[in-house]
Amino acid sequence: MKPTKTYLFSIDLEDVRKDVENGQQYRDAVVSNTHKYLDWLDKHNAHCTFFTVGEIAEKYPELIQEIQSKGHELACHSMHHIPLDKLSPEEFEKDIHQNIEALLKAGAKDIKGFRAPVFSLTEKTNWAYSILKKQGLSYSSSVLAANNPLYGWKEFGEEQKEIDGMWEMPVSLAQFGPKTIPFAGGVYFRVLPWFFTKRAFKNSTEALGYFHPYDLDFEQEAFMHAGINNSRFFNHLMYRNRAKLLTRLDFLMKDNWKIISYQNYLENKAHV
Repeated sequence: MKPTKTYLFSIDLEDVRKDVENGQQYRDAVVSNTHKYLDWLDKHNAHCTFFTVGEIAEKYPELIQEIQSKGHELACHSMHHIPLDKLSPEEFEKDIHQNIEALLKAGAKDIKGFRAPVFSLTEKTNWAYSILKKQGLSYSSSVLAANNPLYGWKEFGEEQKEIDGMWEMPVSLAQFGPKTIPFAGGVYFRVLPWFFTKRAFKNSTEALGYFHPYDLDFEQEAFMHAGINNSRFFNHLMYRNRAKLLTRLDFLMKDNWKIISYQNYLENKAHV
C-alpha cells in the first residue's frame, strides 16, 4: 500500500470583485463557490484551512459558521486584502486585529494562522511576524520563495522555519524549465501543463497549495482582474481551466493524498 501523502490544501476566502473597477455590478458568487469546495471536501471526508478576509466574515457570518461547523480551520487573510507593503506596521497591526475580531464575531474559534494577501510577506515586510505573534497567532503561510512578477522572497528558501516566534510555511515549488514556480494551487495549478503538475505531485510527499472561490467559477463574467497591470494575456489565464479544477483534484486524491488543515499539521508535527 502506498504511504499517505499530505496536501495542505487551503482556500483564500476573498471576493475577487473587490478591486475590480465597478466590481459590484458583477454577480456575487463567494458563497455559492465556497459551497462547491465544501461539498467536494465532504465527498473526500477532508478538512482544510480557510484563510479568510475580515470583510468576508462580516458580510457572510452564516458561511463562517458553516465552515466552522464542518470542522474546517478558519485563519486570517487580512481585514481588507491589502498587500503588506501598502501598509505601515501600525496600519497592519490594526488590520490584523480587525481581521481576528471579525472572524471571532462571525463564529470562528481558535484562530492561529495568517496568510498575507498575494503572498506579499517578503524580506521588506518581515516586521509583520512580530506583530502576528503579538496578536496571538502562531503560524503564517505567506511566502513565495521564488522570483515572481508580484511578490517573492527567493532568499527565504523552500523549507519551513521559525521567525520571531512565528512558524512560516512557504508555498510548494517545483522546477519548470529555467523557472521555479508554485504548482499546488491557484492559477498555476490550472494553467501549467497537467503532465508537469502530476509529476510535481508524484515527486512530493507534502504539498502546500491554495485556491480561491473564483478558481472553480467557470460561469464568472468576463472582466479585467486587478493586480495584473491590465494584461490581456494574464487575464486570459485567470479564467483558464476553471471547469477542470475539481476533476484534477479528484485525480490527486486517488493517488493517496490526504488533505489536512495547517493547524492539525503543525500539531502532528509537534508530536513527531
